[in-house]
Amino acid sequence: MIALTAKEIPPHLKTIPKWSKRAKTIHRTFKLAGFPESLAFVNRIAKRAIKADHHPEIEILFDQVTLKFTTHDAGGLTEKDFALARQCDEDFTKLTGA
Repeated sequence: MIALTAKEIPPHLKTIPKWSKRAKTIHRTFKLAGFPESLAFVNRIAKRAIKADHHPEIEILFDQVTLKFTTHDAGGLTEKDFALARQCDEDFTKLTGA
């Protein structure tokens, strides 16, 4: 997979407005009701990541889950990062209604 160019990234970011770009990554912190809900969310993300063979960095802090995506093999952001970020947003909405 080929990394997106600097000009290709902004349109992709518009599809995930709650995510931020930092260097060669995109990241978002999700606020959940508590630790069990955070774990349930991470388990949903883990299933998607395994299926896509693309794994985010995951940080769990009680009621917050921070996800960070990049495609190491490509040396930056790819379509795969943005596709999985959108799926994470969908899973969050399904779990929380937010």
